[in-house]
Amino acid sequence: MKLYPVLLLFLFCLVTGVKGQNNIIKSLERQEPGCGTVTIHQDQRLESLIGSQHTKETKVLKESGYRILVFSGGDSREARNAAYEIEGKVKSYFPQLPVYTIFISPRWLCQAGDYKTIEEAYAMMKKMKQTGAFSEASIVRTQIIIPL
Repeated sequence: MKLYPVLLLFLFCLVTGVKGQNNIIKSLERQEPGCGTVTIHQDQRLESLIGSQHTKETKVLKESGYRILVFSGGDSREARNAAYEIEGKVKSYFPQLPVYTIFISPRWLCQAGDYKTIEEAYAMMKKMKQTGAFSEASIVRTQIIIPL
């Protein structure tokens, strides 16, 4: 029971030290009266990986649009593996194209691209079919993601 006030004091110091800081490491090493001192020894490369640059959320807009359906399977493990295999194949042919492998009950789907118009989707589907690897691709209307 005597440990609870000490623990609460430590948590309070930690929370007030973190508030307004971009880097958790720097906030832990801050010295405040009445609080303990924490010293962290680590490689500088780790500190560059931690912080605001990796915690920023990318803002996106979701709206109605079109994607290219390259795989549709059942709910089995084999269908799941096939969907991820097709995803890898799409990424190898078209690395810039966003690919979405999702499960919408009762089937696994692999969709590619985010297109506002059906014409854009059709042009890309035509390129995909020309490779010979995606002969059964089709266009579906769905909600797309547009980065802002």
